[in-house]
Amino acid sequence: MSRVTFDTLLEAGCHFGHLKRKWNPAMAPYIFMERNGIHIIDLHKTVAKVDEAAEALKQIAKSGKKILFVATKKQAKQVVADKAASVNMPYVIERWPGGMLTNFPTIRKAVKKMATIDKLSNDGTYANLSKREILQISRQRAKLEKNLGSIADLTRLPSALFVVDVMKENIAVREANRLGIPVFAIVDTNSNPDNIDFVIPANDDANKSIEVILDACCGAIAEGLEERKAEKVDMEAAGEAAPKARKKGASKARLDKSTEDAINAGKAAAFVKDEEA
Repeated sequence: MSRVTFDTLLEAGCHFGHLKRKWNPAMAPYIFMERNGIHIIDLHKTVAKVDEAAEALKQIAKSGKKILFVATKKQAKQVVADKAASVNMPYVIERWPGGMLTNFPTIRKAVKKMATIDKLSNDGTYANLSKREILQISRQRAKLEKNLGSIADLTRLPSALFVVDVMKENIAVREANRLGIPVFAIVDTNSNPDNIDFVIPANDDANKSIEVILDACCGAIAEGLEERKAEKVDMEAAGEAAPKARKKGASKARLDKSTEDAINAGKAAAFVKDEEA
């Protein structure tokens, strides 16, 4: 069964593309028709592509890896932040920090700087600073939090990128392509899908359209996380059962040995008795 229906996508306006004169010919396979100068996206293909992307995202989440969500356009920011946070995944909704993937160690240093500032405020060092210094540090902390707070838990490169509007986030896509990180994206009729590993053809401007697709994808990620959790519990249970089984086996071995010793002792006694006779 599909994770999203044709009617749900239609209701959300996922089928509205851009003006015909703004189209990218590479998107031709995903266009159903043209109406009033606007391209209409083939939602049957969108349903299939959402399922394909969701299944891949589920497997990534199940393996315990991180998926970085990227959407810096106004209408997508809050939706992406809410959905990504609901499945505990990192996201970028402010300006994309150039080199975030290709120069990841530098970004990590900036994230660590936030932790250092927090430590200063907690251990009483602030008391020895002037008001001006405290104000400067606080402003720096606020700026870092705004741009990098949502990726504070990203200690290594993400295993996948989920992008809303590949034209706007072209730098992020290029960095991911360069490092061989798979890219999942909502791609509109004015964009180039060639550098995207998992294309989801849909309207990338309407808030409702973005929300419907993210619901399906984040639902799959949540399933993957649940399955991983269940497998972990099963493994722990199996790990606890193993020593008990070994202990039981050892007891049985001891019991078998004592039985054997008793039989041998009985045979020896019988032999001595026969000799005496």
